[in-house]
Amino acid sequence: MKITILGNSSGGPFHGRHYTAQALQLDAHLFLIDCGEGTQMQIHQHKVKADRCKQLFITHLHGDHVFGLMGLITNWCLKKRETPLTLFSPPGLRELIETTIRVCGVKMTYPLEFVEVDASVSHLAFENNQLEVWTIPLNHRSPTSGWLFREKPKPLNIRPEAIAEFNLEGNIEAFKAAKAGKDVVLPDGAVIPNAAITLPPLSLRSYAFCSDTAPSEKVIETVRGVDLLYHEATFCDEHLEEAAISFHSTARQAAEVARAAGVGRLLLGHFSGRYTDETRHLAEAQEVFKETFVGTEGSDWLI
Repeated sequence: MKITILGNSSGGPFHGRHYTAQALQLDAHLFLIDCGEGTQMQIHQHKVKADRCKQLFITHLHGDHVFGLMGLITNWCLKKRETPLTLFSPPGLRELIETTIRVCGVKMTYPLEFVEVDASVSHLAFENNQLEVWTIPLNHRSPTSGWLFREKPKPLNIRPEAIAEFNLEGNIEAFKAAKAGKDVVLPDGAVIPNAAITLPPLSLRSYAFCSDTAPSEKVIETVRGVDLLYHEATFCDEHLEEAAISFHSTARQAAEVARAAGVGRLLLGHFSGRYTDETRHLAEAQEVFKETFVGTEGSDWLI
């Protein structure tokens, strides 16, 4: 699982930063998360193969998270895309996109599917054969949903040396049974315990995307134990009051959420334009949660 930060700014494209957008890649699957203005430029700049995207997840309808979407949709039409695109979001996105398509006379070459989610609770929004995507109820000024990506359980792995040891070469049925957790019964009736021929699967990976939100117990409960948490850190300590008024978080508050949730690592983002760099954000957050990093644009994060 690889996350690429395409934009980490809030409110405006200040100090070289771009509006919120990320790409998540899991094997052949690529998912886009939010699509602020300029996302297309960032996709090209950082060589993200976004044409593969079949599912796009929008947290909420504030412009700095969605105003790049119409350009991306139109660009795919110019490329004669035919693959359907599913858009997940709180209510309102269908009206925004379909109205823009109609007013601007966009000739769609592929179907759009809109899936509205309930941003007030955590629920399963999407799944395929490899992962599930759950909503994360965020605490913002409008209905806002974070996104939790969790790998599904994987089959057991076959110990290479067990193939020769138990003469299993070419025994496809034995491999299927073993990977499913069953004991293997040989043609002569002998039973090989599953534990003798398998290894545990790799640990399941998880990623949580939380922007925009004030600190929230719901978030803590939903993202508990994830490998990597991206949490907005719009402000530093000196603007704590403004953070509360605007339903945003400080870097320290993001770190407190990460610590309380017992996550592996914390990525900070959604920085206010009043800060020329993220030095103070990082310092204040690391006082609370050491495994904190800045979600620098163009950086890749492997899980």
